[in-house]
Amino acid sequence: MEGNLEQAADQPIFAAELTPYRSLGRKGYRILFAITGTVCFVHAIFFMATGAWPIGLFFGLDFLLLYGAFWLNYRSARAREEVTVSRTDLSIRKFTPAGRVTEHRFKTLWARFFVQRHEEFGITSMAVAGEGRQTEIGAFLNPDDRESFAKAFKGALATAKQRI
Repeated sequence: MEGNLEQAADQPIFAAELTPYRSLGRKGYRILFAITGTVCFVHAIFFMATGAWPIGLFFGLDFLLLYGAFWLNYRSARAREEVTVSRTDLSIRKFTPAGRVTEHRFKTLWARFFVQRHEEFGITSMAVAGEGRQTEIGAFLNPDDRESFAKAFKGALATAKQRI
């Protein structure tokens, strides 16, 4: 029976996966680059045909720089965080865009959730601290997502502490 109590204490009360928001999906990305590529190609051909070949080369360079910026943006969108709260354990797993994982574990009873707010912008940062350690959480979230996550996470942490 004791094993069943330990298993029940380790069952997640709250679990969330935090990911950066990107407003342009795959289909929009393809459409944007099809249109941009066509416009750059047509203008490059026109300027090369009229003898202004350096301008034509700059159109190609502009397109490559735009593609590189979007590639870096979508690569950074692969970052994510997994947050799990149980009665005994709070776990924060951070995944970098390269796939490396860093895990931060806290005892639920000792964990504290800190939120910094700005009058105009709302929540500017969130952190979990306990046992002499601290880690920032949800740094890449937009203000609305920070508000909803903070409310849900604070409630889950309070619920977990009440059940101990």
